[in-house]
Amino acid sequence: MSSNLLSFFTPGKIKFRSAGLIFLLFLALFAETSYAQNGNSQNPVKITGKVIDSKGLALPSATVIEKGTKNAVTADFDGTFTITVSSPQAILVFRFIGMKEVEKPLNNGKTITVTMVDETSDLQAVVVVGYGTQKKASVVGAIGTIKPSLLQVGTARTLGNNLAGQITGIMAVQRSGEPGYDQSDIKIRGISTFKGGTNPLVLVDGIERNLNDLDPSEIESFSVLKDAAASAVYGVRGANGVILINTKRGFVGAPRIQVRTEYSIQEPTKLPEFIKAGPYMRLLNELAVEQGKPLLFSEDRISKTENKYDPDLYPDVNWVDAITKDYAFTSRSNLNVAGGSEILRYALTASYYSEKGILAADPKQTYDSETNLNRANVRTNVDVNVSKTTLLRVNIGGFLQNLQKGNSSTDALFNTAFETTPFVHPAIYSDGTIPRVFARENPWAMSTQQGYYRQGGSKIESLVSLEQDFKDIITPGLKAKFTYSFDSYSENRITRGKSPDYYNVATQRDLDGSLIHGTVQAYGQEYLGYERSAEFGNRRVYLEANTTYNRTFGKHDLSGLLLYNQDSYNDGTAPQAFKHQGLAGRTSYTFDRKYIGEFNFGYNGSENFAKGNRYGFFPSVALGWIASEEKFMEPVKDIFNKIKLRGSYGLVGNDNIGANRRFAYLTTISDNNNSDYWFGTGQGVKFEGIEEGQIGVNDLTWEKVAKADIGIELGILNMMDLTVDIFQEKRKDIFVERNTVPTQAGFINAPWANFGKMENKGIEIGLNINKQVTPDFFMSWRANFTFVENKVTERDEAEAVKGTYRSGTGIQNNTLYGYTATGLYTNEDFTSPGVLAPGLPIPTFGTALRPGDIKYEDRNGDGIISGLDEGFIGGTTDPQIVYGFGNNLKYKQFDFSFFFQGVAKSERIIGGANFIPGSGTGTLGNIYSNYNDRWTEENPSQDVFWPRLSYGPNVNNSVASTWWKKDMSFGRLKTMEVGYTLDKKLIERFYLQGLRIYISGNNLWYASNFKLWDPELDTGNGLKYPSTKSVLFGLSIGL
Repeated sequence: MSSNLLSFFTPGKIKFRSAGLIFLLFLALFAETSYAQNGNSQNPVKITGKVIDSKGLALPSATVIEKGTKNAVTADFDGTFTITVSSPQAILVFRFIGMKEVEKPLNNGKTITVTMVDETSDLQAVVVVGYGTQKKASVVGAIGTIKPSLLQVGTARTLGNNLAGQITGIMAVQRSGEPGYDQSDIKIRGISTFKGGTNPLVLVDGIERNLNDLDPSEIESFSVLKDAAASAVYGVRGANGVILINTKRGFVGAPRIQVRTEYSIQEPTKLPEFIKAGPYMRLLNELAVEQGKPLLFSEDRISKTENKYDPDLYPDVNWVDAITKDYAFTSRSNLNVAGGSEILRYALTASYYSEKGILAADPKQTYDSETNLNRANVRTNVDVNVSKTTLLRVNIGGFLQNLQKGNSSTDALFNTAFETTPFVHPAIYSDGTIPRVFARENPWAMSTQQGYYRQGGSKIESLVSLEQDFKDIITPGLKAKFTYSFDSYSENRITRGKSPDYYNVATQRDLDGSLIHGTVQAYGQEYLGYERSAEFGNRRVYLEANTTYNRTFGKHDLSGLLLYNQDSYNDGTAPQAFKHQGLAGRTSYTFDRKYIGEFNFGYNGSENFAKGNRYGFFPSVALGWIASEEKFMEPVKDIFNKIKLRGSYGLVGNDNIGANRRFAYLTTISDNNNSDYWFGTGQGVKFEGIEEGQIGVNDLTWEKVAKADIGIELGILNMMDLTVDIFQEKRKDIFVERNTVPTQAGFINAPWANFGKMENKGIEIGLNINKQVTPDFFMSWRANFTFVENKVTERDEAEAVKGTYRSGTGIQNNTLYGYTATGLYTNEDFTSPGVLAPGLPIPTFGTALRPGDIKYEDRNGDGIISGLDEGFIGGTTDPQIVYGFGNNLKYKQFDFSFFFQGVAKSERIIGGANFIPGSGTGTLGNIYSNYNDRWTEENPSQDVFWPRLSYGPNVNNSVASTWWKKDMSFGRLKTMEVGYTLDKKLIERFYLQGLRIYISGNNLWYASNFKLWDPELDTGNGLKYPSTKSVLFGLSIGL
């Protein structure tokens, strides 16, 4: 093990108490889990066979048990097994997750093939729903699911980055590729509020946790609750949808051990491309001459630069290349162990992930400033049957993470790389000295010479639950459960800063050929400093008690839930913990497996509101009809094996005011140096005092969201599943600070109020096709499409603004704002140089106009173009359409899969300081490679990327407008994988149950109308840590 890895786990950097974890692992691995075959029988018989599903596919790792004994084996990767039983009349029990259990008498047979049936075929499959599970057939809420194995394809460390395009309704966009800061922005069915929180509630094993703290190998089920029927039980926290994740649990059977290791190489999907120094200088000369200025660069200098005559004096540096590497490496390994007995079952998952970043480091330094993220996850879940009716569950998990990077902000680094021209100076001179322009930065030195920053974090998650079945005490179907959870996270940050000596830019050499720098511009600090930030941490305590009832009486299926919970979260910064408590309930009734009715409610309390407003009641109702079970559908049963109609309506709430506002009914009073009061005339006399901060509002209450959903689920030809949902959400009482309160009222901060309304609607379509084409060839296809559209229907605006182009009411949330461009000025628009023809509005930007400059609409009709003409111009960075499609093919031992993902109807205004070529006058800014796609007198086209270029700033052309509003839609080959599973005969001599090798690609290719940088990034000029594409080599071993 490398010294770096050892240092990563040293107690001084990250504290992690693991005694309890080790004890549980000991129990899990050794207590009552011996499954050696029973050889004490008088007439042992050796049985061989194969386990397959209804489509003829092998079921690897299916459990085979001799009934009434602990004699068990696990099927191989190809579904075959061998077991020695005690008698020719023995009965074998076959179990596989998601399949109905099968008992098979041997009847003196020695070779058998067992077909296991998917639980969905007899309507017994279960789906994870709020605070429990339900039979899939009886679910009437809008719930999306995904197979956990699909979330493991690719190299993404962050689980949220694997969700894009995978599930209808999930809108996941990755705005950065920087390790540790690359989490996707996740929304469920878009955005339905313009204030407060918009992120979904994420529950892991029923506890609110961070989605990205999990390794994908830990997941057993993944569900997304989208409508009120599914999320109303979460009441106050369910307004933005809910993601439910259950981690892997044990089962009755011999231990299954799975080891997986992966190694990948990655590079940026796309970096901004800038022109070289020669063309840059020629363009600046051209622009200067056009404006009557002398040449800025001599032909001799340009020639020497292009010919690399002396790179120290005539440099040509691509600064983005200078601060980045061509490629970086990642690796991941994980271990899964699961099994157990009728009394104790266990599951252990452990994983280690390491990722290098693409930012440059200096190998000559005595320290490492390379971006490097290391993370270890461990989780163990143990189920113990204390008695026949009492189940104890203990979950312990957590992670250790260490992030190291250069001691400069990544955004600042990329922006400096853009601002620094390619010919100003080299990254480092040949004599080892480092140049810098006065009051500026050397991008390469920022990345490699300024020390490093290290952030370590550790988290432990624990849960204990006790479930009692009252079937023998009170009545069958009645259960009660108590759950306690405690999570704790701690983080420390260390900065080891330094700086080199910076020299003035050299302009010549002396007679000996040495560079002439002049004086040292700034002396540095050659030793590493030390600064330790305050420790940061948070903890959560959760309590839950519930009773459930599930019973079938002939044609009547009845289920119910009543639950109490309370949650306390201390984020380490607030003096008091954030607290919630509430009740939740559900009752569901199904008649004759065809007609379904369900009622849910959440009754929750929040600390944010005054007494009388703290508790809210959030009900929902849902109805469903499984039409395919009707007798009149029997003639088309072979075509439509499933037809299910469902609908729901209900309320959910939100108490997240935003802006870190808590206890909104209390007025805050502050005493600080800014609380000054002046009396008298002229200079007057200053008195220090106290001031009001936030104004308390006693009648502030919940945001309320009414959600409606209509869905249809079709099963076609026993191989195709089609789901369509149409939904609408109406939110009211949105938390806002009153913009229309006059300043004369004397408020330092405007009071909060429930004043805002918004609508959100859309459609989701999901399609899955599974087909066993031949006994050796299986294929599956999946596709999904989501369209959302929102509109703000009430916003606090001045009366003079309402109904105008400056009003945010009646339009989409986050609509882009700026001027409306109508094209470029032509020669016909001028009567003389700089003088516009009569009737044309006159811009007030202070720029001398010429043909090729951007022309704007006079939206208020006052004859001039000014700030009063700015307004909403349509479009938003939030995508309205997300989609994904892919397939999985398997032929004999080969498998192949791919997945495409994309977004549409997403736009962004691009631009920024020195963005337009020439605006930095050759002292600031780089020039994008498409600079020739511009208006010139020789090319007076309106269909160009750049308007007329000029030497120096041109305010008229650089303001935000529809000219710079660009379509950021894209389609991306998200993953592609090819694998081969070795024949058992080749590996059984090595005591292996299975071995698969595979090659996988991630973000391999994308297509977009926008060409300058990856359109998914959250940037208006491309200066962001890029997303990466990668190729992965992996090995999966079953033991």
